[in-house]
Order: sequence, then structure tokens, then C-alpha cells
Amino acid sequence: MTEQVQESATALDAAKLAAGVAIVAAGLAGFYLLSSQPIWLRWIMVLAGIALGGLVSLQSYQGKTFWAFVQGSRIELRKVVWPTGKETRQVTLVVFIMVIVMSLFFWGLDTLLALLTRYLTGRGG
Repeated sequence: MTEQVQESATALDAAKLAAGVAIVAAGLAGFYLLSSQPIWLRWIMVLAGIALGGLVSLQSYQGKTFWAFVQGSRIELRKVVWPTGKETRQVTLVVFIMVIVMSLFFWGLDTLLALLTRYLTGRGG
């Protein structure tokens, strides 16, 4: 017995996504329609709608593809080598120094071009 692999979305997948969106919308609508109820109960409705809608949506082809992407992203994130505190401070210092150097350069260039423009137009200097 061979297992069939779904290669694209079907009408059933669209229905699952629509049902998921409808469940989330129902949870949000319940928040406003039950305004006389305690706020904690209204928020539970919203959270339950999001959770149930998400679970239904994850059963679709697009949901399974999205979940595979999330799992792959988590695996790749574990491979990242984060800088140490010392490295972070050193790089931050280099960035600050370069910002100051470039600020002085562009200030000088702006001043020089302003003087040159005044000289060429005969308006000062």
C-alpha cells in the first residue's frame, strides 16, 4: 500500500482555510456581541477562536506547507552563531566612530561646496 503525497491545494483545502478564518472571525465577533459578559470571558472567546481557527487552517495544504516552513526556520535559527557581548560592544564602537567620521566628512564637503557655490555666483566670500 503506497502513501499518496498531496502536491497542490484542493477545493477541500480552500474550505479548510475558509472555515479557519470563519472560526477566528466568530471569536472576534463574540468579543463584541457579548459585551455584557466579563472581559476575561470575552478574551477567552477570542483566544479560543484564534487557536481553533489556526488548528483547522493547519490541516490544509497551505497550513502544512507553512508549518514545514516554521519547523525549517527553527532548525536554521539554531545554526546561527550569535556574537558575544564583547564582540557586540566592539562592533558598536566601530559603528559610532564611523558615524562621527562620516558626519565630519559630509559637513566639510557641504561647507566646501557652499563656499564654492557662493564664490561662483558672486554672493559672498
